[in-house]
Amino acid sequence: MQIRPLWGVVTQPDLDDALRPYFWGFDVQGERLPGLDDVLTAVDGEGPQTEVDLFLMGKTTLIVVEAKHLSALGRCSRCASGRCPEIHSDSNVQERTCRYWALPQASFSAELDFGDRPQPEGESPPCDRHYQLARTLLVGRRLSQVLGKELCLWMMIPRTHWRSLEKTWLNFTERIRDDGLWRCMRVLAWEDVDRLGGKS
Repeated sequence: MQIRPLWGVVTQPDLDDALRPYFWGFDVQGERLPGLDDVLTAVDGEGPQTEVDLFLMGKTTLIVVEAKHLSALGRCSRCASGRCPEIHSDSNVQERTCRYWALPQASFSAELDFGDRPQPEGESPPCDRHYQLARTLLVGRRLSQVLGKELCLWMMIPRTHWRSLEKTWLNFTERIRDDGLWRCMRVLAWEDVDRLGGKS
């Protein structure tokens, strides 16, 4: 908690709030994070489910972590392939609306200021650019509500990769509706996290 982040503020840890790690939803004993499967179904429906790299669960806090090595943040594959139900209306699109715009339990607009719904012939919408982080946020928010925890969203990346992701991250954070969440968002360098294990 006291690592100086690449972005965000250093926070004082709550000594009574030991953080238990869940890697892709499982702890080190192989136990599933309580409530996660129901949340994934509610948010993502029957399609591909959001894969959160790391959850850190404490007594009062739930931290969701998107970890990257050298890859970019994920965009919407349906938008890229011409199958967005909000934008593309050809025969390749079976749905008429995107669940992340249409369903209350999965609505991006509940957490993020993405502006108006995407329109045909318009520019690439923010929901395309921020698709991975937005879905991660929705899963984290709903799970934190189910578990009665305060939500934080972090990203962990190599220090040298920050420059390539900084603009996208800043654009995403500017769209966060909850000031409390914004204040506890952080970007950490893998190198600084690695030093906690005593490695140089």
